[in-house]
Amino acid sequence: MKTVFEPSREIPVRTEVDVLVVGAGPSGLMAAQSAALVKGTRVMLVESRGILGGNMTIGLPLLGFLGRKGNEVIKGLPLQFVERLREKGLATHHRACPLHVSLTMIDPEGTKRLAFQIIKECGIELLMYAFCTEVIKEGSQVKGVIIESKKGREAILAKCVVDCTGDGDIAYRAGVPMVYGNPDGIAQPPTLMFSMRGVDSRKLRDAVADHPDIYDIDFIPNEFFRADDNCTFVGFRNQIKKAREAGFHLPVERTIFMTGMAPDEWWVNMSRVNGVDATDPAQYTYGEMVSCEQNAEIVRYLKTYIPGFENAWVDRVAPFMGIRETRRIVGEYVLTENDIFECARFDDSIGVASYPVDLHHPVGGDCSLYWCPDCYDIPYRCLVPQMIDGLLVAGRCISASHLALASVRVMAPAMCIGEAAGKAAALCSQSNLQPRQVDIKKLQEALRAEGVYFRP
Repeated sequence: MKTVFEPSREIPVRTEVDVLVVGAGPSGLMAAQSAALVKGTRVMLVESRGILGGNMTIGLPLLGFLGRKGNEVIKGLPLQFVERLREKGLATHHRACPLHVSLTMIDPEGTKRLAFQIIKECGIELLMYAFCTEVIKEGSQVKGVIIESKKGREAILAKCVVDCTGDGDIAYRAGVPMVYGNPDGIAQPPTLMFSMRGVDSRKLRDAVADHPDIYDIDFIPNEFFRADDNCTFVGFRNQIKKAREAGFHLPVERTIFMTGMAPDEWWVNMSRVNGVDATDPAQYTYGEMVSCEQNAEIVRYLKTYIPGFENAWVDRVAPFMGIRETRRIVGEYVLTENDIFECARFDDSIGVASYPVDLHHPVGGDCSLYWCPDCYDIPYRCLVPQMIDGLLVAGRCISASHLALASVRVMAPAMCIGEAAGKAAALCSQSNLQPRQVDIKKLQEALRAEGVYFRP
């Protein structure tokens, strides 16, 4: 490979903080807020895009707030966030679902506004349009990051850094051991969400409920969908088959769309580009282009084969693909699918999750779901990387197996993990401790004080 030489230079220090959170998605927002609520903690949040909220802004429902018994298992700051949206009519209730356990619809634009409001309320220093391109280290200790923006290269120093990039960018650059995708090195595929308006929702619901012989639904009885309530339609395999026989080119085996906030609004989750590595900008670019092409064919399919969509139109397209999986750290503990299926308990639990293992196959166009009998603990050690100090990781890049990640990756658990990471980082900064030295009991007490749910 041809290379060029980059001369060394002095880099100005933009600021020094106690806790630096990189990435303002669901986990990053919770991490920054949680850290800032520890009195005397100076917190900075850095985001590469011009919006806050990450995957909460692309039309996806929040999955995983309820457990298999119908009880709220994600509480604390994530639940407070949703309740504030609900007070403004910008979120729905948590509806129990036989397939996805529960789902909560939120308004993407309202989510962005609330995120800015929380940043202001908590006194968090926010910097957007900046990429973290390098890590500042002394031995094994992360001391901060180098950012790149239109202003040039700058340094941000911090007592503790929380990597909420989703792709483990900071951990990767710090030298943390990482894994990628499944055992063959292939990740779950990404999807570019879009919404359609003008859907005759009553016609859709009644057609599905009245004709289960025609409109096949995965796992859930068709009558479930008659009620005007939150839901995700997953199935219509017969319709996919008919469309393909008629010459349609569809990337998935199932039709997936879900309610929006408006009565005639439905968000579609059907594009799929297998083999895309979202940590490679060339592949990410390719994925966005192919997803756009796929969505045009998906719209044509919905209008032709799904009742109620005949006169619908595309209203909004997500600003970026939703990424399900890329890098994961190797932490002090690796959460496994057996932990999920066995409802594992851990002494260092920082919360629980109950969402099923929801695997979008890395090869092919289908999905598989495997349910946890109740709920499982998320151990703090999954947030603590091996070998490197001064760093915590939250969100979909925590230490988990490929299958375990397919459960813990969704937004409600990610928010729970972010809250714990931010609190731990603040405790580290106040006591001059490394993340692996945190007093777990003290951390758990602080999380309980914020309303985080722990199993009795």
